[in-house]
Amino acid sequence: MNGLLIFDKPPGLTSHDVVSLVRRATGEKSVGHLGTLDPMATGVLPLLLGKWTRLAQFFNAAEKHYTGTIRFGFATDTYDAEGEPAGEAQPLTCTLDQLRELGKRFHGELDQVPPVFSAKKIGGVPAHKLARQGKEVTVKPARITIHGFELTGLVGDTASFTMHVSAGGYVRSVAHELGQLAGCGAHLSALRRVQAGPFTLAEAITREQLIAAVNAGNVETLLPHARTVLPGMPAVTADEGSQNKLRNGMAVNLPEFSDAPLVRIFKDRNELLGIGRRVAGTLIQPFVNLA
Repeated sequence: MNGLLIFDKPPGLTSHDVVSLVRRATGEKSVGHLGTLDPMATGVLPLLLGKWTRLAQFFNAAEKHYTGTIRFGFATDTYDAEGEPAGEAQPLTCTLDQLRELGKRFHGELDQVPPVFSAKKIGGVPAHKLARQGKEVTVKPARITIHGFELTGLVGDTASFTMHVSAGGYVRSVAHELGQLAGCGAHLSALRRVQAGPFTLAEAITREQLIAAVNAGNVETLLPHARTVLPGMPAVTADEGSQNKLRNGMAVNLPEFSDAPLVRIFKDRNELLGIGRRVAGTLIQPFVNLA
């Protein structure tokens, strides 16, 4: 089965758990997710199935949108509610307006230090595995962009927020650093991803919907129309002669599709043959071959 599945991840599952769930449900062994969600987090988790896993490279820069809550009063070693308290509890003395003023620090381009308990690789090993082994972990700062961070309310010691951040950004780190600025510590207490790239919760399916579709034998109906995927790339339909050449890795002449360097090549209305790269004019070389 080839395609894209947009999943609404429930709490308590790792992103790898969701991959395993989809493999068992669909019978497709080749499944990969686009952008890790921590176990406590919920929301949009896009997955590529079958040959479409080769398209993952085109989603690496996808921006993310979140809603969630930050609890003030103490930090944790993981920067979220699943970790152990780090230091003594301190009362929150800031008002919502004061926290919003502190939150202005988290906007635009900045160097962010990812949490030690994260999927960041150190020598090929995820940092969280080294941390859980009690090893000293040094995580290098990464350049990210926070397009928007707004504290929308404060009830007791817990603030609600929305965030729009570039790929590679950690909401947990923002919660932790905001707690440091507030002088009382803080951690991420809840997180929901409402959008990943162009994919939103409105398109996402639940575990129950997936199982129901499997039982009904119509899982394919859950996959978005192929023409809606990677909409920023022009699309052309290849004739039968061009299709045979593309399957063999040969360059072909296809209709003009503007000056875009990459193009989606279709066999028909809903079968994606692959991604082509402009060589010159209308001459297209296969770049990712799904045929």
